[in-house]
Amino acid sequence: MKRPDLSWNALRAWVRQHRVQLALTLRMTIAAVLGLVLAQALHLPLPLWTVLTALIVTQMSVGRSLKTSTDYLFGTIGGTVYGGVLALLIPHASEGALLGVLVLAVAPLALIAALKRNLNAVPVSSIIVVLMPAITHASPLDAAIDRVLEVSLGVVVGLLVTFLVLPAGAHRQARAVAARALDLLAQGLGIILTVPAGQQDRPHLQQIYDAIGLALADLITSAAEGEQERSARLSSEPDASPLRRTLQRLRHDCVMIGRAVEQPLPEAMQARLAAPLAAFGMAAADYMKANAAALLVRQPPPDETMMDRAHVAAVAEMMALRREGVTRELSDELVGRFFALSFALEQIRRNLGDLGNVVAEQAVAAR
Repeated sequence: MKRPDLSWNALRAWVRQHRVQLALTLRMTIAAVLGLVLAQALHLPLPLWTVLTALIVTQMSVGRSLKTSTDYLFGTIGGTVYGGVLALLIPHASEGALLGVLVLAVAPLALIAALKRNLNAVPVSSIIVVLMPAITHASPLDAAIDRVLEVSLGVVVGLLVTFLVLPAGAHRQARAVAARALDLLAQGLGIILTVPAGQQDRPHLQQIYDAIGLALADLITSAAEGEQERSARLSSEPDASPLRRTLQRLRHDCVMIGRAVEQPLPEAMQARLAAPLAAFGMAAADYMKANAAALLVRQPPPDETMMDRAHVAAVAEMMALRREGVTRELSDELVGRFFALSFALEQIRRNLGDLGNVVAEQAVAAR
């Protein structure tokens, strides 16, 4: 019997894992080549700017490309007009005069770019228009016109490639990022509730929290780019903001639970709570992983029965401890942690229900 080619399987797995990055690589390559070909066919003086603009505009998602192209084109036109006016009105044949014009071309626009980060192309375009005539021996007006034409062609090329070559919607990327965040949340919650206090790998848990934070930051960006696509009527996908807010609340719940159980509770209380808390931690982690898988394929959320039963059992045991008066013998610090844990469990159960609702909305939209 022939053994499977492990190297080939590993390569296929790597390609699947990095398909978004590979698609972007292909789009950027095509955009650069097409930009150069068209710029040369149109006899533009500096095809370099067309190629660079096409690369800048070709982004990870359609929404990001739309925003980048708008910002870059407006910044280029504004900087070009300003630099061209300066170059035409102020003679700068000598080196001293050129330095003076350069200061005027850079300083005001650099302030604008610092205040409006999406306009960082403005000072660059102004500098090019002021300095380029000395290199190409063209007039400032010709240099300004050429700059706008070169950049405009690059924007058109970048957008065409983004739309036509393996287009990636921002909403799809948002779902992938949300699924990654859910897997990390499941991993973190599993450690918090199943590993005894004092035995948890706190540095590893902090790494998980940091990774969740980075994933949520990516999700904020993807959600905003998705709104760009919706505004341009390029997508009818549901808004990703409810999903983002739910994941942010779940992260907060995990942090609260982690703080409550970071130090051991009294031995008698710990003995009674360890098993139901661990059961709920595993059930909730499985539920989040199943929702992550459902998001990726836009299927309905998993059944909540097992997770709900585990939650009810954990809350019932905590209520039994209160009825028996166990909490009366605790210090204020321990009582605070006990009630914080009880509150966090209620909150995470509610937010897990909200997670199922937003996953269901994604599935309904797909149908």
